[in-house]
Order: sequence, then C-alpha cells, then structure tokens
Amino acid sequence: MELDVFFLTLGALFVAGLAADEIGRRTRLPRVTLLLACGIIAGEAGLDLLPDAAQLWYEFLSVMALTMVAFLLGGSLTRKTLREHGREIMAISLTIVLGTLGLVAAGLWAIGVDPALALILGAIATATAPAATQDVLRQARAHGPFADTVRGIVAIDDAWGLIVFGVVLAVVGGMNGAGMDGVLTGAARDLLGAVLLGAVIGVPAAFLTGRLSKGEPSQAEALGVVFLCAGAAVWLEVSFLIAGMTAGAIVVNTARHHLRPFHEIEHVQWPFMILFFILAGAALRPGELAELGLVGAGYVVLRIVARIAGGWLGAVLAGSPRPMRPWYGMALLPQAGVAVGMALVAHEQLPGIGQAVLTLTIASTVVFEVLGPFAAYVALRRVSSPGGTAPR
Repeated sequence: MELDVFFLTLGALFVAGLAADEIGRRTRLPRVTLLLACGIIAGEAGLDLLPDAAQLWYEFLSVMALTMVAFLLGGSLTRKTLREHGREIMAISLTIVLGTLGLVAAGLWAIGVDPALALILGAIATATAPAATQDVLRQARAHGPFADTVRGIVAIDDAWGLIVFGVVLAVVGGMNGAGMDGVLTGAARDLLGAVLLGAVIGVPAAFLTGRLSKGEPSQAEALGVVFLCAGAAVWLEVSFLIAGMTAGAIVVNTARHHLRPFHEIEHVQWPFMILFFILAGAALRPGELAELGLVGAGYVVLRIVARIAGGWLGAVLAGSPRPMRPWYGMALLPQAGVAVGMALVAHEQLPGIGQAVLTLTIASTVVFEVLGPFAAYVALRRVSSPGGTAPR
C-alpha cells in the first residue's frame, strides 16, 4: 500500500471510530454495532471504499485485539470475583454451552438437517464474541454482580466451547469415517498448551510489571506482555484467547506490588478495537443471509433460545437473584471470530459437510455481530435499572 493511502485509510477509520463512539454515547446504541455497520457500508458489500490491502491488516488486528480482550477478561477472574461469583460463573457457563449444543443440534435434526451437520453447528453455536461483549460492558460502564459474572463467563466459556467442539468433531469424523482419532489429542494440545504458555508468560510478568518504575506498569510493559503472548501462541499454534486469559488471571492474582496491572492496556486498547471491528464489518457479506433458508433461520432462532434458556437455568442452579436470571443469555448472544475459526477447521477436516458449515456460520455471524451487542446492551441496562439488582 502507498504511504499516502495507508495514512489516509488509518485516519478515516479512526474518525469513523470517533463518530461511532459519539453516536453511541448520544443514542445508547452499542458502538460495536455502529463500527460493524461502518465496515459493511465501506466494504465490498457496500460502497467498496477500503483499499484491498487494508483487508490484510485484519489477521494481525484480530489476534492483537482479541489477545488484549482475553488478557483483560482474565484479569476479571480475581480471587474476590471467584469467591463471590464463582458458582454462578461455572454453573451458567456450563449450562449455556451444553444447552446450546443440545438444543441447536436437536432442533436442526428435527427439521431435517443431517445429524452430523446438526452436531457440528450445535458445537459452533457455543462460541461467543469476547471482544464485542467486553466493549459493551465498558460502554455501559457496567459494574456489580451481574457485570462481574458476565465477564467471568465470557472469560471461560470459549474454553468450554473449544473442548465441546473438539469432542464433537471427533464424533462426527467417526460417523463419516474420516479417521479423526487425532482430533481430541489436537484439541487437548491446543487448550493445555495455551494454559501452559499463559503461565510461562504470566508468572514472570506478575513479578516484573510495575517494578521498573514505581507504581503501575508502563504501556511498554503492558504491550510487551500482550504481544509476547499473542506471538508465542500463533507460533506454537495454540489458542491465543486461552493463553491471554490465563496470563491475565495469573497476573491479577499474584502481583502484589501494584493495584492495576491492566490500566495501561485499557488505555491503548480502543484504537486497535476500532480498526478490528470496522474491518470485521467490511469482511461480512449481508447478502449471504438470503441464502440461509430454513436451516439458517433455524440455527439463528435456536441459538437465541438456547442462550436465553441456558442462562436462565444456570442462574437458577447457582441461586442467582431472580431479576437477573432472564438476562444472562441475552448478554452472551454476540458471536464472531471464534465461531468462524471453528467453521474453518470443520471445512478443512470434514469435506462432505464442511462447505455448508462454513457458509452458514459466516452468514449467521452477520446477525449475531450486529444484533448481539445490542441485545447485550439491553440486558445490562435492564439489570441495572431499578429492581434489576434486587436481593435474592
């Protein structure tokens, strides 16, 4: 890309992000949805204003932005949060993941979808969009028991989703005679390797950050930890989400010489998120929604129902305050990159049904990326309204 085009593109994207932030503040619309809409308008599906080379930034930005988000979400898993909300986090995250798998797979099978395809789509439906959810929480300035629990759920439910997807992929591979014996081993390596990597980076980071200069860590320290985590995860081919989350959880629970190890990452994160969400919107193809048909509509409706029902059931089992119970599922509707990553793996390993999985996942992402943040914002506003935090 020519240097002038590079700077003009960056400048235009940041101005669009500033406008989305201001509109979101005035209208209470989620800025994630606004940024995605900007991307759709500017991308190939709209006015095709972005230079082709800009799409090459997306892979770097997605890894970078999502590792930052994972690190911050890991930082929400403090001992205090786990002590006060750990039961809710575990119960709700597990019931949502298992409920989504069961209801989506069974519902699609009931309307005539091939059982193998239904199982894979059910597994993919368990994935969330941690970046979108985290940004809605920040935009809404959400604090308190409900917000803390949602942060904890988002931090770990993609780990459950990856485990479920690995198991289902192995089962479907066996059904199709694809010889998928190594899938479970690969999934275990991905998850355990990411946890180990997060620990290898998180333990020394917890000791070193904030010591070079007295007080909170500098931006250089914060970015150094995140970049190392992202780069090592990509190099080792393990989950950068799980690695970042693990490192963040270790730092926040073991560092004793400063109070806010994530302060500088919070400051620098937003410019990355602007570029990430606009380019994500530019990559979406709303026209593909028309090709989904009954299967696509069924997938979207079943996932919404499953998230809401699973969140309510988990909240009941955990003894959450009654006014909060209906809203956990809505707060966890966003779905994006993790689901598409799962679909790409299925496309590669299951040639018989992989193309259908990929097409449906990418198309349905449009729905959940645009409407999911709005649903999450509504849930947070409802819970924070009078009566939303009523005692048990």
